Amino acid sequence: MTQQQRADTTQKTDQQPAFPALAPVARPGPAVGELSPEQKRVLLVAAHPDDPEFSSAGTVANWVREGIDVVFVLVTSGDKGTPDHTMTGERLSNMREQEQVEAASRLGVTQVHFLRFPDGELTPSLELRGAITRMIRMFKPYAVMTHDPLTLFYNNEFINHPDHRAVGQATIDAIYPTARDPLQFAEQTREGLEPHKVKEIYLWGSDQPNVVVDISDTIEVKIEALKAHQSQVGTSADLEDRIRMRAAQVAEPAGLRYGEAFRRIVMRM
Repeated sequence: MTQQQRADTTQKTDQQPAFPALAPVARPGPAVGELSPEQKRVLLVAAHPDDPEFSSAGTVANWVREGIDVVFVLVTSGDKGTPDHTMTGERLSNMREQEQVEAASRLGVTQVHFLRFPDGELTPSLELRGAITRMIRMFKPYAVMTHDPLTLFYNNEFINHPDHRAVGQATIDAIYPTARDPLQFAEQTREGLEPHKVKEIYLWGSDQPNVVVDISDTIEVKIEALKAHQSQVGTSADLEDRIRMRAAQVAEPAGLRYGEAFRRIVMRM
C-alpha cells in the first residue's frame, strides 16, 4: 500500500464530525411495535462506491437482519478515485462497481444500482434530481439515507467532497417536493412511476446528528464489507482499529459500544 493510499484511508475513516449526546434509534418507523409493510424498504443514495460502507454499513446490516429491504443507488462509479497514474477511468469504474456489489452482498443487500454520472463532476442539477426522483418513485422507500449536504468541513480538519454535497442536495430536493408531485418530471408519471412521499430521512456525515444506531452486533460485518473495496483501502493493517475506534467515539455519548450517527428527519406531510 502506498503512502498516498494510507493517507486516503486515514481521511476516509476519520471523515465524521465530533458528536454531542445522541438519542438511540433502532430503525425507521415508530419506536415500538412491528414493522408495517411500508416501513420495510429503505433507499440509500451515495456519491461513490464505499460511501455506503464507511457511513452506514452497520446500520444497513442491522436493518436487513430485521427484514428491511435496503436498496443501494450509487450516483457515480468512482472512476477518478485513485492515485495510480497508469489507471484508466473505465478500468477503475468496472473494478469499483464489482467491489461495491461484493460489499453490499456482505451486508445482505441484493439490489445495487449505478447511475454512472461522472466522478468529481457532480452538481445538484435537474438531471441528477430527476434520476434520483426516478429511483424514489420506482422503489417507493419509507426512508432515504444520503449525505448531509450542509457539511462543508469535518472537525475543521477536512473538506467534504463536493460530490457528497451535490448528491445530498439533489436527493433532498428529489424527496421534497419533486418525487411527491405528479407534475414534476411528469414523463415519469406517464411511464407508470407514481409519485411517492418519503417518510424519514437519515443524513450521514452531519455536524447536526440527533440519533445514533447501535451497531455493536454488526461492526464486524461493516469491517468485512469495507475490505471488499480493495482499490480504496488496500490491505491497511490498521483499518479495523480505525473503524472500531471511530464507531466507539460515536457510540459513547449514547452509552453504546459501537454506533453510527445520523441527522434523522421525520417528514410531516
